[in-house]
Amino acid sequence: MSAKPGSSRISRRDFVKMTTAFIGTLIGAGIGIPMIGYLFSPALRAQEEDNTWISLGPLENYPIGMPTPFSFMSRKTNGWENTAINHKMYVVRKNEEQVRVFSVICTHLGCHVTWHPDIQDYVSPCHDGHFDIMGRNISGPPPRPLDEFITKLENGNLFVTLPPFKRTA
Repeated sequence: MSAKPGSSRISRRDFVKMTTAFIGTLIGAGIGIPMIGYLFSPALRAQEEDNTWISLGPLENYPIGMPTPFSFMSRKTNGWENTAINHKMYVVRKNEEQVRVFSVICTHLGCHVTWHPDIQDYVSPCHDGHFDIMGRNISGPPPRPLDEFITKLENGNLFVTLPPFKRTA
């Protein structure tokens, strides 16, 4: 049975095609829209500021006048990427109340400095950069002092916050 020319009736075959296309579109949208939201939501999420305090333990664990190494791992999520970051630092306790915490990363090329008690310097193996016990650059190519962490003392425990700040002198 075919429709007469100029008639507004549609054939059974065209009705089934349009109904199938409409239902397929609804199913596709029902599955596709949440999937697109799932895929793009990490990229659209606001980046969180990391202002948390990290405990380095009791202050008595750090001898006065001797740089003591400390390290810990943290995790950072950026969109779909999960990164484990190893933070290393030297804790220098000046007296019963004063403590400073320095990054081990040389300000020249990013090599890790090590404390040499025999010469009382941090030494960078990259280009023989030297820093004194308070992280000030004293010889070699490093352009500025070691970066320093902000610290606080609470109930005899030492805390730092990330990231370290860049010192100029």
